[in-house]
Amino acid sequence: MRATRSDLAQNVIDFTRLLRANEFAVSPAEVHDALRAVGSIDIGDRADFYLALRSVLLWSPDQRELFDELFERFWGGWSDELTRESSTPSPDYGTDSQMEAAAGRGEYSPMEVLLQKDFSDFHPEDLAAVAHACVEIARRIALRKSRRFRATTRGSRVDARRSLRRNLKHGGLIIELAKLERKIRKPKIVLICDVSRSMEQYSVFLLQFIHSMQNVIGRVESFVFSTSLHRVSPYFKHADIMEAVDDIAHDVPDWSGGTRIGESLRVFNDGYARSVVDRRTVVIILSDGLDTGQTELLEEQMERLHARAAKLIWLNPLLGRESYEPLARGMAAALAHVDVFAPAHNLASLQRLAGMLN
Repeated sequence: MRATRSDLAQNVIDFTRLLRANEFAVSPAEVHDALRAVGSIDIGDRADFYLALRSVLLWSPDQRELFDELFERFWGGWSDELTRESSTPSPDYGTDSQMEAAAGRGEYSPMEVLLQKDFSDFHPEDLAAVAHACVEIARRIALRKSRRFRATTRGSRVDARRSLRRNLKHGGLIIELAKLERKIRKPKIVLICDVSRSMEQYSVFLLQFIHSMQNVIGRVESFVFSTSLHRVSPYFKHADIMEAVDDIAHDVPDWSGGTRIGESLRVFNDGYARSVVDRRTVVIILSDGLDTGQTELLEEQMERLHARAAKLIWLNPLLGRESYEPLARGMAAALAHVDVFAPAHNLASLQRLAGMLN
């Protein structure tokens, strides 16, 4: 597939279809954003054109090489014509190495800057941008494809057995192809977020992430803890995240207090786990692991929870620091019962969560 139409908007839509056919999770909202992005730049500048599309349509760094390959395949000749026809002189798009060199000089797109920025460096006025990004991350998780297939009329994979059966009436001549596509698999998730004092600079952004997950995915149960545990799923029915956070902070008596992870998990295991966690549930704990409670109790409750869940993920904001080592007694005790230990200090780290939910 190449850009061959005279209509730029239709070419952008065709390009997003090519991305989707190659396992890029491009939502209708992002198609709209891509159209707005190319409408706000000089399309004769090939570098700006490339960066405008990449900033909106590429989220996973692991797919960068494939994105560039598909961009060249689709836009190559057509965008050269745009450059030649533009009345404004512009630099050549350049080779991959030249683009990397430009990136090395700090020429990052606004989305890339947002993704890499540590939550501790954000300001309250940044919350709207974080909210949008969190919704997009949640959509990718919600639209994640299963390994299982289902029958469809538009899939890209041929169902050989059904095709043969369907064409018996034609004497074995293959006329009608039966198609398959991967099922959408919405994960069942329990999120348990630390809102103690040591997590203060991260918790509001992590709660924004939980808010997006619960409202987009649906199959999510949410809890917060400091010195005690509280179920907060009903609060996230608010359309506005700050209303939800204000209500939680008002109703949770130990908000921004000490940290008793073991005791909080004991309350969860005794009071909630039986009804919300089974062998298909991914449990995600968001905490820096700086526990002031009993280490033995924490290890015991982590073992109980790990035995019940399909997967236990611990996201630690401190893990984003190069010098960090999980030496705190609580964190060290918990790690023996964790399937995935990963950072949660910026949007890029939360974006990688989709891959952890397999």
